[in-house]
Amino acid sequence: MPQNLDAVAARAWSALALEALGQAREEIDAINVYPVADADTGTNLYLTMESAARAVEAAFAGLDPARPALAEVVRAMAHGALIGARGNSGTILAQLLRGMAQVLPSGPEGPEGPEGDAYHADGARLALALGRAADAAYQAVAHPVEGTVLTVARAAADAALAASGDARPYGDCATVARAAYEGACTALDATPGQLAALGRAGVVDAGGRGLVAVLGALVGALSGETVRPRAATGVHARVADAEDAAGGEGGEGAEECAVPGAVGAAGPAFEVIYLLEADDAAVDRLRARLDPLGDSLVVVGGDGLWNVHVHVDDAGAAVEAGVEAGRPHRIRITHFGVGDAHTARTRPPRERVQRGIVAVVPGDGLAALYAEAGATTVPARAGEPPASGELVQAIRRAHAREVVLLPNDAELRHTAAAAAEQARSEGVRVALIPTRSAVQGIAALAVHEPDRRFDEDVVAMTSAAGAARYAELVVAERQSWTTAGICQAGDVLGLIDGDVAVIGREVAGTAGAVLDRMLAAGGEMVTLVLGDAVTDGVAERLEKHVRDGHLAVDTVLYRGGPQSPLLLIGVE
Repeated sequence: MPQNLDAVAARAWSALALEALGQAREEIDAINVYPVADADTGTNLYLTMESAARAVEAAFAGLDPARPALAEVVRAMAHGALIGARGNSGTILAQLLRGMAQVLPSGPEGPEGPEGDAYHADGARLALALGRAADAAYQAVAHPVEGTVLTVARAAADAALAASGDARPYGDCATVARAAYEGACTALDATPGQLAALGRAGVVDAGGRGLVAVLGALVGALSGETVRPRAATGVHARVADAEDAAGGEGGEGAEECAVPGAVGAAGPAFEVIYLLEADDAAVDRLRARLDPLGDSLVVVGGDGLWNVHVHVDDAGAAVEAGVEAGRPHRIRITHFGVGDAHTARTRPPRERVQRGIVAVVPGDGLAALYAEAGATTVPARAGEPPASGELVQAIRRAHAREVVLLPNDAELRHTAAAAAEQARSEGVRVALIPTRSAVQGIAALAVHEPDRRFDEDVVAMTSAAGAARYAELVVAERQSWTTAGICQAGDVLGLIDGDVAVIGREVAGTAGAVLDRMLAAGGEMVTLVLGDAVTDGVAERLEKHVRDGHLAVDTVLYRGGPQSPLLLIGVE
């Protein structure tokens, strides 16, 4: 039977796309050569899609289960991608989804138009949506370059339109999606012949490869088939080889919009990304101001909220331009490796140490604690996890031959893996210990011995981290279902190993219940990391609770400082 695109299919698409990008992440990172080979494109696309998929799940929970609206789901997907966009390729993916959202929800005659409605879209409308997506992406990029994800998106749209033909209303979306996927694959294979850097490296465009994965997921969602990745030209090349072949022209997922030679052969030193609240006129002025500052300028969004991405040498000027245009927030500045190379040439050489620790930590207090133990820290901002480029820079700052990487967050597994791979390509021996909380990182640091053999040290740290159970207290933002029952906005939730285990009204009581559950399985030491909202009186009550109820269990308290979670608990 002909397959429509509805809310259920859109939800499946977002989940399948996230899975496909997760599986292809390392491959996409490895072929990222233009204009800077920093191995971020696959990770950035994954993180962007992860934000989109989260938004879809949140929107779906609030829809009428009997007839969920396609309009709400696709708008949520586009909005989630916009606020979570990472890197240039992620920003362009967000714009592609936004372009589709502008067409998919309804037909030309309104919510109940003949070519679609708020609940379904037929094959002809899906083809129009893919065309609008390609148009929107080209318009968002200051200087479009062919042989990139833009070319792949346009080819997909053209193939979809040709397949839709004179399709009747509610025609087969699966047929149109499959044609778009095949057109994208063909265009991707041709990209090495369109961009010299890709041809010299023997790789296809990384952003385009990611889009092929997303379109393959769309076919799967509409047809129920499993779309197996197609082999593409040059996908076996590695980043290090590609960078040598590209002669330094390459770049993060910013392949779509470089202006060769705009800011010097080495390229700009910083990537600047921020969300911006501003009107259309202010954004037009912002584009005009940012364009001469650097390259890879992409501005996506609309309706008062925009995502701004640019590569510049003067990061401050890029942020100031955003302040003049409106209200920038979630500002993220990443220093590229090319900048590090330049700095290294202009400062006295520093002798490498044998071993270093790099850790992602929330809060200034924890950062000081980790630094005191000899670790190089990367700040974890609420709702804004660090990009793999930031972790690579921290590994370089550690200036060590061997590095132990502690991500301290389960959501950073792909990001940390990409950073470790990039550092290894630069000759650093990196071991990634999959810590899921800062308290597990503290346990690992406690047994770290830099004079021990690297493998032995990593095994000891991994064992210590794995033996440390962890919990976190957070405040519920809205009413919702949890594994412990229904919570209300303002409730204090106790999460043990990531799952809600306790719902309470205040911090001390909830924390006490969490501690009792964790210590029921045994334990010798409790670590409490207190956020700014936890008073000294509450801290004393928790210490007394452990002392009175659990003999021979020691308690250690630390202040997490600003940006730290409400309360972190570790039991070793």
